[in-house]
Amino acid sequence: MAEEYNSVEDLGLCVLHVGINADGEDDAKRIAEEFRTLMGFIPRFGNSSIFASDLIEIMKKNGRGEKGHIAVGAHDVDKAAEYFRSTGMGVDEASVKYDDDGKMKFCYLSKEIAGFAIHLKRY
Repeated sequence: MAEEYNSVEDLGLCVLHVGINADGEDDAKRIAEEFRTLMGFIPRFGNSSIFASDLIEIMKKNGRGEKGHIAVGAHDVDKAAEYFRSTGMGVDEASVKYDDDGKMKFCYLSKEIAGFAIHLKRY
């Protein structure tokens, strides 16, 4: 039996954070406050989201994914994107961002899993 490919090991994949879709800014603040009260997380407020901690991003509106998103880190986003294209997961080409050297640093994958959009980010 051939050894199964381990994308986590071979591509250095890890979960960076989970994004939660809120129903507007007031709802995002309410959710962030729950994380503060119940878990002691100190929120950081941004224009489009609130990070309840480095692990949880609360989208104020129009977040990708039915339920939210999962940010997956990769050492080499180009290589990881190529792998996910080969699996049928695909890459949303309109979401791709490159660094000054022309290397991919960010992209959303085309398909959701369990209502969560997935984006790759270099780390």
